[in-house]
Amino acid sequence: MSMKSVNRVRRYDGRELGSQPHIVVLGSSKVGNFVVTLPLLRLLRKKYPGSQIDFWGTEATRDFEMALCDKGNPINWRYSWDEPQQGGEVQGRLFSIAKAIKERESIAGKVDLAINCDGFNPLTQTLCSWIEPKWVAGASLNETGRSTLAWGDAPEQKFLADQDWNSRAFIDRYSKIFDSNYIAELLCRMVHLKPTQDDLMDIDLPWCDPPFTTPKVLIHITTTRAAKIWPIQEWNHVLKWCEDRQIDVGLIGAPPKRQISEYNAGIGEEELIREYPDTLIDLRGKTSLIQLAGACKEAKAVVSVDAGPMHIAAAVRTPTLAVVGNDKEGDGASPISLWLPRSSVLERTVSTKTCTRCCENRFKNDECIADEHVCMQGVSAQQVISWLDIKLK
Repeated sequence: MSMKSVNRVRRYDGRELGSQPHIVVLGSSKVGNFVVTLPLLRLLRKKYPGSQIDFWGTEATRDFEMALCDKGNPINWRYSWDEPQQGGEVQGRLFSIAKAIKERESIAGKVDLAINCDGFNPLTQTLCSWIEPKWVAGASLNETGRSTLAWGDAPEQKFLADQDWNSRAFIDRYSKIFDSNYIAELLCRMVHLKPTQDDLMDIDLPWCDPPFTTPKVLIHITTTRAAKIWPIQEWNHVLKWCEDRQIDVGLIGAPPKRQISEYNAGIGEEELIREYPDTLIDLRGKTSLIQLAGACKEAKAVVSVDAGPMHIAAAVRTPTLAVVGNDKEGDGASPISLWLPRSSVLERTVSTKTCTRCCENRFKNDECIADEHVCMQGVSAQQVISWLDIKLK
């Protein structure tokens, strides 16, 4: 790729793109990140009904992306940047990406706007310049190809340089432009779109039926970031309450080995399955993500730590309780101001303990960095039980 190609990349300033622009949206490999891009995709389709919208996503969210390629949906075409393939034949990543760009340009024309929704990823930053758009929103390489493109001076551009998107100070700085610091709104704002509260709440995630009868309650107890794990003894109290009332509970997540290697499961899940053989049904690894969305939709209630299934459940409008270690002011292990879904069906726990260590560390720590994991310990099982008692009536 020549430097002349990179030279054409310019920071998007909100100008109109015509009636049939070619737009590329670069997504993330995490399901929660994908879910929060849906308001952006739907608003783009609404503003430019005649556009060609390509989604460069990942194999992890492929099924969701394919479901959004139907007529009347926001995507015209999708591609996996993490595992690029052509015609089922696995080829070198660079060759496959270049071929895909060329084929799409022959159909939809040169790219007018590239939107990077995974801007901290060096690969998507590189892809933004390789796609050779006229305009870029989000992170991209600059004209030299050796550093990132300058953010720009407009509020919709400048906020991208901030380091504390989750903080109250952030929303104070941009209160005249933004209504919140919810990540779904920020993604829209960097393209100069103005989402309403309904746009941000009504995610309308695609789903399909799971290969089993769904229990009334689904729980998800693990995450890739150990600081957000709720003590296993508290889950034990919740399951004992369910057992006493003969309420079946489904344990959702990745296959057991992946749960241990990637999601900090340890031996806790296996202990709960052995302790409650007639109550806890092991559904880990039994669905694709789009089938998991269907299971969540069929359930009466979903209880999850701060992880992808929480986003999925809220996005299919099932009553969802997010088990987070944040106090009433929002301080705790999770960046809830930035990431907690704004759905009317979602509620969260409130920790009786306050800890600001994760926030001060900008949530870059995996394990808890305090002397004691007080924020998650400050969430009682009774909070979850009381919520379930109301939702299951």
